[in-house]
Amino acid sequence: MPTVLITGGTGMIGTALSRLLMQQGYDVIILSRNPIETASQYRASSLQNSFRPSGKIFYARWDTDKMFLDPQALSQADYIVHLAGEGVAKKRWTKKRKEEIKRSRTQSSELLFQALSKQTNKVKAIVSASAVGWYGQDSGKPFVETDPVSMDFLGETCKAWEESIDQVQSLGKRLVKYRLGLALSNEGGALVEFKRPARLGVAAVLGTGQQIYSWIHIDDLCRAFVHAIETNEMNGVYNLVAPEPVTNKEMVVGIAQAMNGKFYIPFKVPTFLLKLILGEMSIEVLKSATVDSSKIQATGFNFIYSNVKSALRHLIG
Repeated sequence: MPTVLITGGTGMIGTALSRLLMQQGYDVIILSRNPIETASQYRASSLQNSFRPSGKIFYARWDTDKMFLDPQALSQADYIVHLAGEGVAKKRWTKKRKEEIKRSRTQSSELLFQALSKQTNKVKAIVSASAVGWYGQDSGKPFVETDPVSMDFLGETCKAWEESIDQVQSLGKRLVKYRLGLALSNEGGALVEFKRPARLGVAAVLGTGQQIYSWIHIDDLCRAFVHAIETNEMNGVYNLVAPEPVTNKEMVVGIAQAMNGKFYIPFKVPTFLLKLILGEMSIEVLKSATVDSSKIQATGFNFIYSNVKSALRHLIG
């Protein structure tokens, strides 16, 4: 079976995707600054070299600051999944933090391009992450892939991110760019944060609660990456969101109901308080973005979890 090299493979999405790929018979290479430490965290056997196998998963070194990528790892790869990037919601958006978020995406893309340019390889396609942060505030109709980029921080970051990986096309590589919606997973991300107040019996509605979230179940997200690898006709940008977006209120109430049944209290977190706590990041929490998923569905991809109730039922019970 083919080998898939993953950047950002130790994150929430990368971990879930690695698991699915191995279940489907693929070999997986995870890039890490410290492959020995990463391998041990995944309960891999102790090995001496930087390129270290453990069953169907391998760990290899890369360093975006030093622009180094293990040539042995690249030579083994048939496909690359590019997920690397600092977590957008991890810390408050200071000027320094925003630079780190953007640089982590563009610098890692540049390293991939340089490595593919200079090293002998058999890579057929790259599937790269982007985000629906590309789009701005709802304007009356769902956003499609050809809509212009939003002139805010996330829009500019997504634009730089996508442009930085576009270079691989000049090497004859097929490129698929997924604009990801809000990923729902029990292993991290927004769902884990939404569940915190729900555990106390509170449905914490953010602002008016009417802002639209375009989301996706982690299982569908991972299946879509495999779909892009296996569908040679796919090229370019695709929105990767479930067909039925929901309001923030529908999301948090659904989570509270799944966890507590009827025993929960809706509580509105005022907009001014969110701005005080989150700063500029509050724009994204309060922004309404209805994103269309027709293009990915037209490739033959079917969502298992097309509505949020079915997704939460699976994730929470």
